[in-house]
Amino acid sequence: MANTIVAMLDRMNQKIMLIVPAWFVALLCRLAVATQFWHSVQTKISGWELFGQSWKVWDLSASTFMLFENEYTVPLLPPDVAAYMATFGEFFLSIGIVLGLLTRLSAIGLLVMTTVIQLFVYPDAWGEHILWAALLVYLIRNGGGSLSIDHWLQRKGETKHAGAA
Repeated sequence: MANTIVAMLDRMNQKIMLIVPAWFVALLCRLAVATQFWHSVQTKISGWELFGQSWKVWDLSASTFMLFENEYTVPLLPPDVAAYMATFGEFFLSIGIVLGLLTRLSAIGLLVMTTVIQLFVYPDAWGEHILWAALLVYLIRNGGGSLSIDHWLQRKGETKHAGAA
């Protein structure tokens, strides 16, 4: 009886793996987590818009500086430095995650940001932050998947090395 159940579960798992490929899971994780940080960075910057999004990452709004002075207290960093670091991180790491470029490093950066936000900015928002952390840990462990620039670069490198041998 137990062997029958194990065999049935094994067949079901194999079918699920075919229906939901790993590249799709990685893409969903990348888009879900990047969206959170991208929406946040859009509230911090202004100027030069394309496709309804602000791209002038160095042009922080006055409200961003006020938030980092009064609400987003990060120890050891002056508020203006923390504001620029958080803005640049959210901007560039989100783009890296979406493109699957340096996915693991981008995910580590966003996980550090998530940890800082959890510990020092919004300690009561752990329910949301643990979801972000889960997505980021998945990406750190598994990378961006086969539908990523990382994967393309890796395959190109393997082809180059195979041709040189």
